[in-house]
Amino acid sequence: MVGRPVIALICLAPQLDDGLADYLERRGYDVREASEQWRSQSLLSAGDIDVAVIGENYPASGYPDLLRQHAGEGGPSFVMVSSNADLIEKVLALELGAADIVPSPVGKRELAARIGGIVGRRGKGQRDLIVLENATVDLKAALVMHSSGNEEQLSPGQVALLRLFLANPRKVLTRDDIMAAAPAESADAFDRSIDSRIVRLRRKLDTESIATIRGAGYRFDPPQTQGQAARNPSTQT
Repeated sequence: MVGRPVIALICLAPQLDDGLADYLERRGYDVREASEQWRSQSLLSAGDIDVAVIGENYPASGYPDLLRQHAGEGGPSFVMVSSNADLIEKVLALELGAADIVPSPVGKRELAARIGGIVGRRGKGQRDLIVLENATVDLKAALVMHSSGNEEQLSPGQVALLRLFLANPRKVLTRDDIMAAAPAESADAFDRSIDSRIVRLRRKLDTESIATIRGAGYRFDPPQTQGQAARNPSTQT
């Protein structure tokens, strides 16, 4: 079994370091940390780092040597977080193998998205993302990321229920279908509990894509982007 992608956090500024490791762990990463420059060498020399995030507290005079030693084929992908790097420093970092340069301040969510993109390009830890009207769902992390910036965890039963709908788009699923393929987490769940599960899932996802078909069951209608709607005018009412 392929292990979790490994992320190294090196010399981050306090405002970004606060809670970032936990934030990334919840998204399925194995996080290692080094708060001092000298610790970074042993951390990166271990050879199992996929992405190394170099923070503002790493001396600008030291990162060229760090990249020369560890960037390149077989090494980690480097993300440089910088509050004052000028154009020459940015160009040098990129020429030495940095995968991304992020201006500071940067939020945890944006940094996690950049890391996720790099990890995906390395062929590891592909995220299973579902885009709904007002939220994006990371099924592997069981995480709902609302457009407002708030986040909520999905329970295992909710993940199973959502996966069932995703596997059967625009198909009416009966209560029996749902109970068989995505049983409730409570052993004493009855038929009417399906209604409550759907209501809670809709509320957590902030979506109208799960429709109630009276007397039949439930149907998932994947939301369309504006571009998709324009290419499929027959679907508009």
